Amino acid sequence: MLTLIGMFFGFLSIVATMKGNYIHAAWAIVIANIFDGLDGFVARATGSSSRFGVELDSLSDLIAFGAAPAVMLYRWSLQDFGRIGWAFSFFFLACGALRLARFNIQTSPGQSKAFTGMPIPAAATIMASVVIFHYQFHDYPPEKNLFILFLTGLTSLLMVSTLRFHGLKEINLRSSKPLWFLLGFILIMLVIVVHPPVALFVFAMAYLIIGIIENIFLFFKKRRKVHEENKGL
Repeated sequence: MLTLIGMFFGFLSIVATMKGNYIHAAWAIVIANIFDGLDGFVARATGSSSRFGVELDSLSDLIAFGAAPAVMLYRWSLQDFGRIGWAFSFFFLACGALRLARFNIQTSPGQSKAFTGMPIPAAATIMASVVIFHYQFHDYPPEKNLFILFLTGLTSLLMVSTLRFHGLKEINLRSSKPLWFLLGFILIMLVIVVHPPVALFVFAMAYLIIGIIENIFLFFKKRRKVHEENKGL
């Protein structure tokens, strides 16, 4: 049920985009992401995960986080770039589909909880947060915004990359947490309550930037390790 509710909000986002209501389309994607997290949490907590659930979840994700944001981005901003615009929109959808297919065949017991490549819900939420943030300062869609074009291409490539990204499933709620974890959680909730659109954009950009910085650090750390091993030989 939770998976189908997420799919419903993805469909609702497409309908809102067709009506030109981009702010509702973006929020629908964010809400779909919440239900996507809930269905995974419930499945793990109750031990009710199944192959059927995995396939249904992937189909739901492709609609809510692949088709919905691709259509929204094209109608909202990228259509001003002509063929380049719809090519980037489709590229986002295609990379999302490839990301989901790769995730399904890589899932196995004992596998690292970190994601290989940016999760498609995260990529969709990043793009949705840009739309929501934009309407805090403007009442009209952007015209030929190169930042949106670049960010669409970047998130698309990150989805099919082999870079490491983190997710909520890495948090073990059954283990005790230090005080700073609880204080951080309270602070995040307060920031979201005070100004949800700005908080969503800031957290989405932080997830993107921190993820890139972490992978750059891991890359140079791996290179230094290989260099030291070769030097030892």
